[in-house]
Amino acid sequence: MNEWSELDRALGALVASGTAEVREDGEWLAELSDLRCELHEHGQNALVHLWSDKRNLTRRVLRVRERSQDRIVLEVQRFGRTKPGRLEFVRAESPRPAGRLTREQFRARFARILAEGFPDATIDPLTAAADLEHSFSGLYVRGRMREASQAWAVLAVAPGESAAAVEGALAFGILWLDWTRTRAERQPVGGLRVFVPKGTAKFLLSRTQALSSDTRAEIYELNEIDGSVEKLDAGNGNLESWIVPRREIESACAAAREAMGSIHALALHLPPAGSEITTRLVPGTGDVALCFRGLEFGRWSRRGIEFGLGDQREMLTEAKRGALDALMRRLDAHRNVFSDDTNHRLYRTAPERWMETLVMQDPTRLDAQLDASHLYSQVPAVTAGDRGVIDLLGVTRRGRLVVIELKASEDIQLPMQAIDYWLRVRRHQRDGDLERYGYFAGMQLDPKPPLVWLVAPALRFHSSTETVLRHFSPEIQITRIGLSENWRREIKVVFRQ
Repeated sequence: MNEWSELDRALGALVASGTAEVREDGEWLAELSDLRCELHEHGQNALVHLWSDKRNLTRRVLRVRERSQDRIVLEVQRFGRTKPGRLEFVRAESPRPAGRLTREQFRARFARILAEGFPDATIDPLTAAADLEHSFSGLYVRGRMREASQAWAVLAVAPGESAAAVEGALAFGILWLDWTRTRAERQPVGGLRVFVPKGTAKFLLSRTQALSSDTRAEIYELNEIDGSVEKLDAGNGNLESWIVPRREIESACAAAREAMGSIHALALHLPPAGSEITTRLVPGTGDVALCFRGLEFGRWSRRGIEFGLGDQREMLTEAKRGALDALMRRLDAHRNVFSDDTNHRLYRTAPERWMETLVMQDPTRLDAQLDASHLYSQVPAVTAGDRGVIDLLGVTRRGRLVVIELKASEDIQLPMQAIDYWLRVRRHQRDGDLERYGYFAGMQLDPKPPLVWLVAPALRFHSSTETVLRHFSPEIQITRIGLSENWRREIKVVFRQ
């Protein structure tokens, strides 16, 4: 049996294991995850043919550099190239996670799409590996492309990723751009190019309007069917939002409070100031959420009151008053600043909402210049769903609008979420919508752009926040306000920067 026959048997056994991975010159060829392999003698050498449903390749085998039960290393020659390469077959301990495999397969396809879409550019090696030290997410493919006298930082989202991954791409792209610029030696990095699946870019486009001119962010949509890329105009972004007339909110909340006041079980637990139980209009509906220290425990509508946590709700009837009373006692016992079990679900759920109730009680705890009589939640309303932050809109005593974002935990996206809200508030401010719909009555609003305050526990600002903020337009004045860790007991500012 000659050397090539032995190699053929060894490759067959390794591939048959089902966990074989192929690497060429150190790069994992994820598109060959469902690998099939054939070896053919070709003169003094052999040809190795590898294929799967997504890719195939053929290489001339020059020699076997290493062979064992779990690893085979070949020195190969690629057709049209003179310099030999390295082809490795490695038995993995376990299959790669499906998400990682999909992203690696996309990385290989994306490299080819870039090469075809930008024929005059040089595409540096791309990666989809996470880098926690620099806050680079494994959700995205990133790299660099060079054109003429400058380079571009590149970040791409694979088809099939969640809407949240697409919306989060710009923040991670800015971190990648900043990193590549600080390490550019000869060729300057002109800006950032973000590639997202076709039909998903509108949300990102609106965010680019808030970036500085130096950042130079370009958004492209990628059509994987034909491999085409299309650069989009930032003016086509989606700034959809609406303002509910103030009188409608006050009327609905008054009706809800009247219904609550007639319920003995609720009245038992209303403190003298009535501040522990609050109401808020649910955006896009006529319903009013009933909240205990920010946590929704029921809803009022024209049909009556539903109560319960999460999806476990039932209509309140005379027979159910005992169940509601028991729920309120549970909330009072566990959602309490003096609770012995701070890991309890009821204590930790919806922390931003709890923070909101404390700020709304006395906005001047954040800053004495806030006008305590004009502070609104979720105005304007947006369609982005549960964004993980609380949007408040206030005004200083001199009439300057203030966008306030509340966050109780670390979040890379906090600055971007604030910008989403700022852009919408700025549009409504210019259009005169706030006064038209009954907000800030009696105030003369300053026409200057709204201020932005990012509010979070002092130790809960993500380490990347300052980097992202540096890339915003100087028109947007942003202040970070750090709270003490025991903010549930008292809103106390420990730094402002």
